[in-house]
Amino acid sequence: MQVESRSQKILIFLFMFVSLIADYGNGDPAFAEVCQRLIAGIPQAQIHCWSVPPFSTLATGFWLGQLGLNQGPQPRLIYHNCAPRQDNPEARTENEGEGLTYAKLPNDVIVVGVLAGYSLSFIKQEALEIHSISVSRKGSQFRSRDVFPDAAVKIINGDRSILGEKIEPDRIPDIPENRIAWIDGYGNIKTTIAAKAIDLKPSTSVTVRIGDTVSDAVYCDGSFQVPEGTLAFAPGSSGWQNKDGQKVTWMELFLRGGNAWLRFGKPKIERSISFSL
Repeated sequence: MQVESRSQKILIFLFMFVSLIADYGNGDPAFAEVCQRLIAGIPQAQIHCWSVPPFSTLATGFWLGQLGLNQGPQPRLIYHNCAPRQDNPEARTENEGEGLTYAKLPNDVIVVGVLAGYSLSFIKQEALEIHSISVSRKGSQFRSRDVFPDAAVKIINGDRSILGEKIEPDRIPDIPENRIAWIDGYGNIKTTIAAKAIDLKPSTSVTVRIGDTVSDAVYCDGSFQVPEGTLAFAPGSSGWQNKDGQKVTWMELFLRGGNAWLRFGKPKIERSISFSL
């Protein structure tokens, strides 16, 4: 990163904001184990841990985009690990799994993590570069603790010698449309439906289906533009500005005064969602 004063250099050396996204489980000591390894190599790291559901590369990718493409402290690293090992259904030798990758975002955020499923789908068109990292894909069941931290440390220290081939965006799956991306603490259902794809007038009634559950909803420009007890289908709080300067916003289901997740029978993340007039 370009710096202009000695004080800025000292600040960068003393502080690095790290977001650790993984599917270990809320409160799982695995987070502590990985944090220890990262801090051993990056003593200036302040690590914040975020748990996603088991094997949910969609939730991983969604939060990678949300945290990485929005404003935050610098320098910043996102270290992610959600590796279902679904790239090969055959028996794996020495716990081999999906490979490690490096990406750099337009705001200088560095991303290091496993390329699996949709993990990089939300940033693939925004990243300035994406590369494989030349590090072993096997050797431990817990690669994000035993193998990958050393690679992340080298990247942070400016060692690009471990970067492998460039990964083009077309090698990464597109964001799946019409899926549940996240359920927040209020029961709001965040989706992969782009707000710009919705061509409806405010106050239009729609029917929303998730699995076997169907509910009436009202399309509006803002979640609170409906009376108490009404399900709103509206642009949510998640999104970012892309590298072309255009705003990216994702649709959300919001039950004012209630819980949309409960109304739809507690659907899991990645479930399909549909709506009709």
